Amino acid sequence: MKKVILGLSGGVDSSVALKLLKDEGYQVEAMFMRNWDSLTNNDILGNPDLNAEICPQEKDYQDAVSVADVLKVPIHRVDFIEEYWKDVFQYFLSEYRCGRTPNPDIMCNKYIKFSAFLDRAISLGADYIAMGHYARVRHEKEMSYLLRGVDDQKDQTYFLCMLKQKQLRKALFPIGHLCKAEVRKIAEENHLPTADKKDSTGICFIGERNFKKFLQNYLPAQPGNIVTLDGTVLGKHDGLMYYTIGQRKGLGIGGLSQYANDAWFVCGKDLSKNELIVGQGHDSIYLESNWCIATDANWIATLPKENYPYTAKFRYRQKDQPVTISFLKDNKIKVIYPEGCRAVTPGQAVVIYDGEICLGGAIIDEVYYNNERRKY
Repeated sequence: MKKVILGLSGGVDSSVALKLLKDEGYQVEAMFMRNWDSLTNNDILGNPDLNAEICPQEKDYQDAVSVADVLKVPIHRVDFIEEYWKDVFQYFLSEYRCGRTPNPDIMCNKYIKFSAFLDRAISLGADYIAMGHYARVRHEKEMSYLLRGVDDQKDQTYFLCMLKQKQLRKALFPIGHLCKAEVRKIAEENHLPTADKKDSTGICFIGERNFKKFLQNYLPAQPGNIVTLDGTVLGKHDGLMYYTIGQRKGLGIGGLSQYANDAWFVCGKDLSKNELIVGQGHDSIYLESNWCIATDANWIATLPKENYPYTAKFRYRQKDQPVTISFLKDNKIKVIYPEGCRAVTPGQAVVIYDGEICLGGAIIDEVYYNNERRKY
């Protein structure tokens, strides 16, 4: 029997994944990852979380133990706190300092779930690791391919775009062929303790807390002016890091008598002036772009073809956009999307697909509309 160690998070998806692996006859063990702890970060890293709450991971761990008990599967508890801080959270902070909007879930998969976790699992004798992602993998003799999850609304290949071939070769995704409703049904039929547990949201491993208050512990706020596209000052922002391109809520500038009643949206950031640039209308031309430059390109299996018709997502759950790509120096790519796309945001990933295959992705760096670079 092949030995598989599954990342058991204490949620329903990984719980059902564990059940399915056991049913398939694998020698199965579970491993719970503890990647964030405010008190530990204070002790070993000297940076207290002043707004810390009781860490929800403790409740998640108890749920994971309950599931492992029901399924009669051994469970390990491991700490990757320092690895998460160094490889994920420092990246997260550096991107916000630059006025960009990072995606920590992508880096968590790259450095923690499929790297630190994989290394630990192999040290425990695992042949494979498994996760409760809505994705699929096709293992062939010489190559493994990452495939979209069957459930379009839950497909999580976007967050797996930075995996390397050697990581994917060791990975299984037991629920990728299922829809969420089917996962819930399996959990209920097998009386798993997490059957009715709601899905987690919020920042990867940091939980559902006030994001602004959390970020203030690590990055000092720098208030500045909110300005129109022509430079008229409308109000004050709390710090550019708290806003993302295309954002509508939380601007606090409604009801201006000299302007129409159309909603205001974030259209750009001027870091040199510390100004937040806003415009009116969801379909404002200043939120549109039709090509971008992306860095740190990663290809999971084979190298894509230049000027070939692929599709891409510029954010999670976005409708696929027709694109072509070309290769630039320093592992950069140019991504052209002739139909145009709204609010393509630096710091986020552009993920390239060839049908159901996720080819890989890159981090959006510069955004353009025709020959004009957007102030994103």
